Amino acid sequence: MPSLRSTSGPTMALASAALFGASTPLAKLLLGGGVDPWLLAGLLYLGSGVGLGILHLIRRMMGIAAAEAPLNRADLPWLALVVLSGGVVGPLLLMIGLSSTPASTAALLLNVEGFATLAIAWVVFKENVDRRLLLGAFAILAGAIVLSWQGGPAGVGIGAIAIIGACIAWGIDNNLTRKLSAADPMQIAMIKGLAAGAVNLTLAFAHGARVPAVPELAAAGVIGFLSYGVSLVLFVLALRYLGSARTGAYFSTAPFIGAVLAVVLFGEPVTGQLVIAAILMGIGLFLHLAERHDHQHVHEAMEHAHRHIHDEHHQHEHGPDDASGEPHVHVHKHQPMTHRHPHYPDLHHRHGHIH
Repeated sequence: MPSLRSTSGPTMALASAALFGASTPLAKLLLGGGVDPWLLAGLLYLGSGVGLGILHLIRRMMGIAAAEAPLNRADLPWLALVVLSGGVVGPLLLMIGLSSTPASTAALLLNVEGFATLAIAWVVFKENVDRRLLLGAFAILAGAIVLSWQGGPAGVGIGAIAIIGACIAWGIDNNLTRKLSAADPMQIAMIKGLAAGAVNLTLAFAHGARVPAVPELAAAGVIGFLSYGVSLVLFVLALRYLGSARTGAYFSTAPFIGAVLAVVLFGEPVTGQLVIAAILMGIGLFLHLAERHDHQHVHEAMEHAHRHIHDEHHQHEHGPDDASGEPHVHVHKHQPMTHRHPHYPDLHHRHGHIH
């Protein structure tokens, strides 16, 4: 019988993907209305930060904030890098790419983010990646190449290159965010939204961007709150349960959602190139989703704080000042343990593997 941990992670990752996937064609609509790309990137993130900030204040007033571990001083350098790569570089490159790329093509190209996330997790952070995941990643990459290739001397379009660059920036962001995933996901997403929004808006105004009309401002705020804010909260929670590579794999469903919306909203043709790319990416996604990782593994002793219940990995004593009821948050120690069960590289399963 699947555990809550094994089912909630994929569910949160897929919900995050659905919200983010819808943002691509909707942002394309705003760009078509004359909104500056850099300014739009700022508005989307500012909408995310402000919306989550309001929810954060409401949550504190209701006493719910204590249900998650807050960020600490050691997290701040990682958070700064997350804001730079995922909140400034990524959205700017995406808006530039959307300016010259069909929305359906741009939506499917965003599959490269999953590949970039997996590759960085595997090569840089040594996260376990088996052959099935690798085959799936290369299928997704092949689909992206088919989709972006324009043929002849033009080769890969500048817009496609910008979108792929955005995916790489977000792949870096996703892996860095994993280091923060034990902390409050709403606090992480709120700070990222406010900081990235402020930086992008400042740079946009510095190069002459003008404030759009109220309807465009409101639309950007709502899209940002849902597709960047709520989506990121769910993504951080998924990272907590799944690790970077697998969360990125589930998140690869986002471009398919965006592509379908783009065809509906803009009446874009369903070309043979689009179908072939979608088939390749679909094969890659299936290989990722069908994975089952089960072996005997060792848990080293560790001490940390995060939201938890008393499951098989959390059998510890409580001090007089620890929160009562479940789930709760407090600093706790894990004793060494050896056992076997299906698992992902979550907060408690980031161990080495012998191949």
